[in-house]
Amino acid sequence: MGIVKRGSWVAGIALGAALFAAAAQAEQIVVSNYGVAANGMPYAIAMEKGFFKEAGADITGILSSSGGGTTVRNLMTGNLAYGEIDLAGTVAAIQQGADLKIISENVLTVAEFVWAVKPDSPIKTLQDLKGKKIGYTNPRSTSQALDILLLEQAGLKPDDAELIKTGGFGEAVVALNLGSIDASAIADPVWSKNKSQFRVLVTANDVLPPLCNVIGVTTGAAAASRGDFIRAILRGRRKAVEFMYAQPDEAAAIVAKTYNLDLDVAKSAIHNLVAKSKSGVPYWGPGNFDIQGMDRMIRAQKLVGALSGDVDWSKLIDKSFLPDDLKGQN
Repeated sequence: MGIVKRGSWVAGIALGAALFAAAAQAEQIVVSNYGVAANGMPYAIAMEKGFFKEAGADITGILSSSGGGTTVRNLMTGNLAYGEIDLAGTVAAIQQGADLKIISENVLTVAEFVWAVKPDSPIKTLQDLKGKKIGYTNPRSTSQALDILLLEQAGLKPDDAELIKTGGFGEAVVALNLGSIDASAIADPVWSKNKSQFRVLVTANDVLPPLCNVIGVTTGAAAASRGDFIRAILRGRRKAVEFMYAQPDEAAAIVAKTYNLDLDVAKSAIHNLVAKSKSGVPYWGPGNFDIQGMDRMIRAQKLVGALSGDVDWSKLIDKSFLPDDLKGQN
């Protein structure tokens, strides 16, 4: 029995070592809400079309997370070289001592958001929101910040309406149908799944200026040792973004498969997001920075207590990994 146990133990060690070696060779990246939210859709394209490998990054998998601090932890504890994270979560982590660098701005607007009401709602204008209940996902979330910005656009104060936590966009759909809220921010692709049930009060692109949505991030250690890999990721993602604008229907077919969406839902979401905005700023960007949009999002996050203090972008941003034609754009 002792010999059998020892043989099994040795075999287990060997197997574990083999699995560890395989994992060590696997090139993974982490993308907030990948497979759920619209920001990560270009990565599905880049994986399916081989754009990462073509650029020189052999990525074997994309880790998803719920965003913010979770993505930062996955990036750092997993010794990964690249993550796509919301701006506020990254800045907060850096303020708390995390060794991170912002290397690209990936989504430059919040065009995936609409504010929806029931078809028979008496709310016709932004001013009609006074005294009403408006949904947002969770405290200190982007949707909460955007609700406040929306009220500002209407000339209202945050306490002129009651902001109600729903816990998620799907839950907001239920709350609207039940009448427990009067209006809510809803983001694609959840909006495209449920738009037949509601009326659009306003879209984010109608009333809000460009606000930095998510960014590309690396660690100090990876910046010093994985430069070629990081540059390849940015090139591969850029090519995927260009493909989505040029071939939205083919892109939708890929996204539908990866995100487990009906094809019509994926087409609706992508066509919504590749459409030209009033500002002329695209939703998915190639990686260049819009500093004014970043400043606007920082202000919005301060309004809900997600951030405090001043931000010096010169200390947080590293443009060296961007293609040369994007480095000077801001």
